[in-house]
Amino acid sequence: MSSPQKINIKGSSYVVKQGDTLFSIAFAANQDFRTVAKRNNIPAPFTIYPGQKLFFDNSNNKNKKRKKYTNLSNKSSSQQRKYNKIVKKDLDPKNQPEYVQKEVSKKSSRTKQLDSKGVHWIWPTSGKITQRFSIKENGYKGLQISNKQGTNVVAAAGGVVVYAGNALRGYGNLIILKHDDDYLSAYAHNSKLLVREQQQVKVGQKIAEMGSTDAESSALRFEIRFRGQSVDPVIYLPKN
Repeated sequence: MSSPQKINIKGSSYVVKQGDTLFSIAFAANQDFRTVAKRNNIPAPFTIYPGQKLFFDNSNNKNKKRKKYTNLSNKSSSQQRKYNKIVKKDLDPKNQPEYVQKEVSKKSSRTKQLDSKGVHWIWPTSGKITQRFSIKENGYKGLQISNKQGTNVVAAAGGVVVYAGNALRGYGNLIILKHDDDYLSAYAHNSKLLVREQQQVKVGQKIAEMGSTDAESSALRFEIRFRGQSVDPVIYLPKN
């Protein structure tokens, strides 16, 4: 069986290939799926077809990204400063604590401050953080959590699987979950995918096993997207 063609978006348009979903294309383009759907007159449930040409609105995209990062930072500036200190202190993987899966409390003040609209997050796996989120344009847009091959990967929040495959360059075997109209989460480099597209999953449900596909070593790349833009997962995840 031949491997799927990688999603390669250049310019303001893209031709849909077998295995693509609107969500995987929007994810690769760093855009909100609703923006892409509206631009191309695609109604819910956002069905697309191989050969279909999609167009993107890239006007002032960099300015929009910068504004979103600024707004998110302002929502919890004191927390951002605290975590920035932690990042500087703990960049050495040897100093990284081991994280375990733990459900965030419904009374979490951080969740309320960030207005995540009832999306309650837990850690998606156990292991050591070996790479952290960066707001730089070409920086790492998630958390890299390292552990041995086959370590359980679970849904960090309940939702629906909107993509399960390996067509996004640099992500390997990837799962994307949609939690509500604003939040998506992504789980990359897995050795095995255990869910299928359109499947409903519960928070804490095992969805994959850790691997090293499109990566140098066994690790999970975990991302949270808010309205199409990458945000720092540490702000949303419970503090251990």
